[in-house]
Amino acid sequence: MGDVKQVMLSRVRDYMTSEPQTLDIQSTLLDAVLMMRRSELRHIPILEGGRLVGILTDRDVARFAPSILVTLSPQDYNRVFEDTSVARVMTRHLVSTTPEARLAEAVDLIYTQKLGCLPVLEGERLVGIITVVDMLRALHDLIGDSGQG
Repeated sequence: MGDVKQVMLSRVRDYMTSEPQTLDIQSTLLDAVLMMRRSELRHIPILEGGRLVGILTDRDVARFAPSILVTLSPQDYNRVFEDTSVARVMTRHLVSTTPEARLAEAVDLIYTQKLGCLPVLEGERLVGIITVVDMLRALHDLIGDSGQG
């Protein structure tokens, strides 16, 4: 079993991804999709003038993508992604945390708000992102190899 006390006393900084990949608000949905595929990301913080203004998720992209039931040529389908800015699709209502917040507080926010991630801010500066996958890593650290027979 992992060190329960260590994990219970953990801070967001202990599990967050520092310096996450971001896009500028002028970026297109195509830019976001390419970044998501290339880097296996599900959440991209969107910045304007260096300040966090939104989060684009893989679910946002899926919701906006044309339905396969609509008959579009490949060119028209691609044009939707090329001509749509991330500003039109991103989530603007943000819940965030700080690097020094207790991990348990971040878990509570993600769980109660049904979020996939929390941007991590120091003042107005984005310093990281913590995701459900990061929370699973904390859980793994907590329970360790106890499931192994």
